[in-house]
Amino acid sequence: MPNIHSNISFGLVNIPVIINPVIKNNDTKFNQLHKKCMNRISYIKYCNHCNTKLNENEIIKAYEYELDKYITFPKEELDKLKPENDKEIEIISFIDIKEIEPTYFEKTYLLEIENKSKAYNLFCEALEITKKVALAKTVIGNKFYYVILRFNSSSLIMTTLYFEEEINLKDTKIEKSTNEKELKLAIKLIEERTDKFNPSNLKDEYQDNIKNAINDKLNGKKIKNTKKHKKEQINDLLEALEKSLKKKK
Repeated sequence: MPNIHSNISFGLVNIPVIINPVIKNNDTKFNQLHKKCMNRISYIKYCNHCNTKLNENEIIKAYEYELDKYITFPKEELDKLKPENDKEIEIISFIDIKEIEPTYFEKTYLLEIENKSKAYNLFCEALEITKKVALAKTVIGNKFYYVILRFNSSSLIMTTLYFEEEINLKDTKIEKSTNEKELKLAIKLIEERTDKFNPSNLKDEYQDNIKNAINDKLNGKKIKNTKKHKKEQINDLLEALEKSLKKKK
């Protein structure tokens, strides 16, 4: 995604920012080849009705309201439907981030500035002191989003949010445990395995295996199966908890 120039609208204060993705995909890139001739596969936009290849300017967006019946929307019409001030990040309110269920978080972006301004510094400092995040609305590409802005001690971060209708959560009530011993063991197991979150300890095992396999293939070596440890199957919950604690020790 190219850098997007935008503007934080904070009351009557405007702060120019550049939206940059924070996340980069670390997946190993594979190409698709024709197994027979080992040439790369190409993707062609093709009209089966006209038996012809299409250019981008020959394609139009359409909504299917009945089977095989469409209403079309040229780009000019879709542009008319964009919200007012779609190039702005308009702040609506300030909230406690703990109020947001993490399932609603979608993509994260870094909000950078070309030249630090008093308004930018003031905004970040105010967020840091109040321990609040800003709830705002904006448009990225062709999609409207609600976002949160937060200051993480060094950078201003923007995270897009899913809408409620996009979240498929079910309200499932749990029955409280009636077995005191099992509950105490479960709590003890959690306490013994409690640690501080350290992202550098989280390694992508699958991608590491792929990269090692690529090196092995380039060096003429055979691919070995990854070691898989068999887990002991215990049906009795109390016994499983007790053995888990012993294993940890």
